[in-house]
Amino acid sequence: METLTTRETFSLEKPQVEITAHDVEEEDESRRRNELKVIRLVDMRLTLLLGLLYSFANIDRINLGLARVAGLGEALHLGEGHRYSIVSFVFSIGSILVQIPTGALLRRVGAPSLLAFCAVSWGIVQLCMAFVSTWGYLLLCRILLGVLEGPFLPSFVFITTTWYTRYELQKRIAGFAVISLLASGFSPILAYSLSLLDGRGGLAGWSWIFLVEGLITIALGLLSWFFIPDVPERNNFLTEEQTLLVLKRVAEDRGDSFADEVTLLSVLHHLNDWVIWVHGMMFFCSTVPQTAISFFMTIILNGMGWSKEKALLLSAPPYVLALFSSMLFAWWSDKCRLRAPFIAAQVFITIAGLVTTAYSPSHSWRYAGIFLIASGTAGCSSGILAYSSNNVILHSKRAASVALMVGFGGVGSIFATTTFREQDFPRYVPGLWASVGCQLLLLALLLLTSVHYYRINKIVRSGGPPVEGQQGFRHTI
Repeated sequence: METLTTRETFSLEKPQVEITAHDVEEEDESRRRNELKVIRLVDMRLTLLLGLLYSFANIDRINLGLARVAGLGEALHLGEGHRYSIVSFVFSIGSILVQIPTGALLRRVGAPSLLAFCAVSWGIVQLCMAFVSTWGYLLLCRILLGVLEGPFLPSFVFITTTWYTRYELQKRIAGFAVISLLASGFSPILAYSLSLLDGRGGLAGWSWIFLVEGLITIALGLLSWFFIPDVPERNNFLTEEQTLLVLKRVAEDRGDSFADEVTLLSVLHHLNDWVIWVHGMMFFCSTVPQTAISFFMTIILNGMGWSKEKALLLSAPPYVLALFSSMLFAWWSDKCRLRAPFIAAQVFITIAGLVTTAYSPSHSWRYAGIFLIASGTAGCSSGILAYSSNNVILHSKRAASVALMVGFGGVGSIFATTTFREQDFPRYVPGLWASVGCQLLLLALLLLTSVHYYRINKIVRSGGPPVEGQQGFRHTI
């Protein structure tokens, strides 16, 4: 091979082609079109499919209150002592136990295998709940349900962060939550329809609720194994060029498109950072009123004097408003590239709803308060998840952070179900005030983290040391 001269080398490195502004604009437009096409494919596989699957996880979780109103309470004597509260919160105990190992397990097993197995398994447990004869068997089923559903939410959030840039994230988490909200809104109507089968096949109306919803979950779980996406570098539905585009976008945004090794030891190491514990506590605070409204809305409405049928049907409309509220705040937050102000706004909406529901003498105004609670809490949790994920670099640390947050969410669920006590029926004023206290704590923690990130950004702007090894990385406030 002939050796290239200096002149020839120079001409190869810098071809004599005039590049105009128009050419640059065309290249940028071409990339935007390719990005849009790829992101739409990812949205269909990730947000839509997993949102649909999680919606039935949500139905399977919250249908306990619906089944109680439909006759489960009388059949298993759940009104005695603290039985209903115990059956409600043991779900969260099972869920908390599997949060931390989820991050390490997800990388080793793969998202399709892990999530499909969990979905089919919790569907089987849900089906078995149709045939329980004592509250002890119901208790066992609820523990198993928590263990099997536990990996789903942290796995979804972690996988989503590997596919999208920081300011695309909240819309996707909110979209995932909205599909779940639609299911939550539809769940009371479905439960009411299934309760009308009371006596058919020798089964009570509440048994039909568990039976049919369990069968649907099993079917979705079996189908999902073929379509659930894994992390970008292990996906099987994009071309190599499209996959590289996804990885490049994430690398340009925060510099961690390729994963560091996610092990149980690395996850535990990252738990030394106090900030992710604060994020976890914030998520705890957001889940308290959210859990309360999920488990106790129908019961509160029934306690206002509405019949069983009306209480079930009136449980649906608040979720419709929550759907629009959640997406509006997510879109606005991503557009402004801010998290804290929008989280704070939703917290104030929640507080207004809690106080109205607790103290208004009018049933109509108390019902309006439930609308505000549902609207405020619906988008707050997804906002906090996006807030945390935007400010954490490294896959292993994000896995630890998400697992810890969702674990705290499980503790929040336990707290909610124990503060809404049977002796406080039908108004549950102490439980509502406990939820208000959590919202005030959330505001204080939000202020703390915002000041912390502002100070770090100020150091970065002044040319200070890089944050977590990422030169120029700025935190999202």
